[in-house]
Amino acid sequence: MLSIIGLHHWICSYGLPQQIHTDNGSPFGSVRAIQRYTQLSYWFIELGITPVFSDPAHPEQNGRHERMHRDLKAACAKPSAYDLKTQQRKLNYFVKEYNHIRPHEALNMKTPAAVHDFAARPFPEKTPHFDYDSDHKVLKVTQNGAIRWRSYYWVYLTSALKGKYVGIEELGNGIWKVFYRNVFLGFFNENELRNKKTNIRLETNLV
Repeated sequence: MLSIIGLHHWICSYGLPQQIHTDNGSPFGSVRAIQRYTQLSYWFIELGITPVFSDPAHPEQNGRHERMHRDLKAACAKPSAYDLKTQQRKLNYFVKEYNHIRPHEALNMKTPAAVHDFAARPFPEKTPHFDYDSDHKVLKVTQNGAIRWRSYYWVYLTSALKGKYVGIEELGNGIWKVFYRNVFLGFFNENELRNKKTNIRLETNLV
């Protein structure tokens, strides 16, 4: 798996993509988190990259990536080298062969290097600022991953957003939509808070 440092270097070198498609494994996604977003997902969102996930237990939805992993394991891990330097040479040769030498049927028998284009958006020096629409309530996510509502109640979102600001949009009848920047996170029902007089969690649908 690509390390976070390696991912940062890759984005700096090749520019910002529109989307990044991953499975649901850490640190990219979590099936237990709202919209499956993790702290890394929110960093992508801040950069203007949309996180896209395969459905749980469906690796075929990202088949090209899984095929690359199969080829990588066959070339470099069956068997692996006896020492790190030799293993690194095997990995380096695999990258060269995979990207520049071996044609790929999915690319009409071209190599990835022959068809790859650099992204037009450069990596920003600092996280871009974001302003919510004027009709949004803007609330800060606390250290426990929740927002305080009407001074008395709490709506739990995710600890991955602690210290960040979310936008709340009213739909009517006590229903509110919650966004992080321009990305929808979920709903909560204000009436449920008042009637049950309890704290609630953000939900991804109203049913």
